[in-house]
Amino acid sequence: MAARAISVFAISTASPTGYTKQGSSSFLSFPRNFKSDCSLFGQNLLIQSSNLCSVLPKKQTCSAVTVLYSLPTAKPDREVVENTPKWSARGIKSFAMSELEARKLKYPKTGTEALLMGILVEGTSNAAKFLRANGITLFKVRDETIALLGKSDMYYFSPEHPPLTEQAQRALDWAVDEKLKSGEPGEITASHLLLGIWSEKEGAGHKIMATLGFDDEKAKELAKSANEDVTFSSS
Repeated sequence: MAARAISVFAISTASPTGYTKQGSSSFLSFPRNFKSDCSLFGQNLLIQSSNLCSVLPKKQTCSAVTVLYSLPTAKPDREVVENTPKWSARGIKSFAMSELEARKLKYPKTGTEALLMGILVEGTSNAAKFLRANGITLFKVRDETIALLGKSDMYYFSPEHPPLTEQAQRALDWAVDEKLKSGEPGEITASHLLLGIWSEKEGAGHKIMATLGFDDEKAKELAKSANEDVTFSSS
């Protein structure tokens, strides 16, 4: 669900039942004799959790193995293309935060408004800084979202990963397509995601941005620096 990075967590436990809780912050150290045919940050990395757990010490249980590769797409054929750019770490985190925002508001799906909030919750990307510099804050977006879409039933509980609306999915695919069209090296950033949200004219995200003062001129300004987002080191 994210961009060609790997997040592997293990939990050390002496529990006789073998039960392991999720969410440990312990980092997995591979044994010296563990061999892999590809780099941890390789493009085609695939690790089966059952095989990975077999190389752990007896008292160490594997709780979760997450391979972050690419965000959801409605164009699966594109995923096999070698030169498909990867999403930046901030872009990935923005998407993860958007799901959380959808759940906070108890919405059944992750829409463009949630993607917008996710960018602001992540907060460190150029896109988030650009929004704040133009007076668009998380609290304003949240208030406008409720005003536009209303509140969910207090007894309703969102799915753990609210599925994307069609507009939100198109926004993600737009970001990838625009990156490919540009021919520029580097990653797909949160700025590309924000511009993808803006491209969905009928989406709640676009309407909220417009209400808060975002326009095509600001979109053009942001597009000039869309490839300049800071990336995290894999070392």
